[in-house]
Amino acid sequence: MKTAEIKITVELDDNNVPENLLWESTDAETQEKVPVKSMMLALWDHNYKNSMRIDLWTKDMPVDEMKRFFYETLQTMGDSFLKATGEKLIIEDLRDYCAHFADKMGIDPGK
Repeated sequence: MKTAEIKITVELDDNNVPENLLWESTDAETQEKVPVKSMMLALWDHNYKNSMRIDLWTKDMPVDEMKRFFYETLQTMGDSFLKATGEKLIIEDLRDYCAHFADKMGIDPGK
């Protein structure tokens, strides 16, 4: 069985606020640490039947980029849900909401 490891490094300031987020993977083309400004990690605990989340962003993450990040995350969650469940009708509703979210947040989905 093949194994891959994903590592996330969080560099904190004196107040424990993330200054830098870096991720790397043993399965990536490059072994370099890649800097990012925000991350969302969701894990499903099948024993307790609940999700565990880690949401982090650096203190210099621009608000407009955070809005875009949420928009794209909602879109890709829809893709994942459709792939995992085949539930097409509810994904249409989610896509409608994503369009509404983009409009309210001033996001151009084409960019």
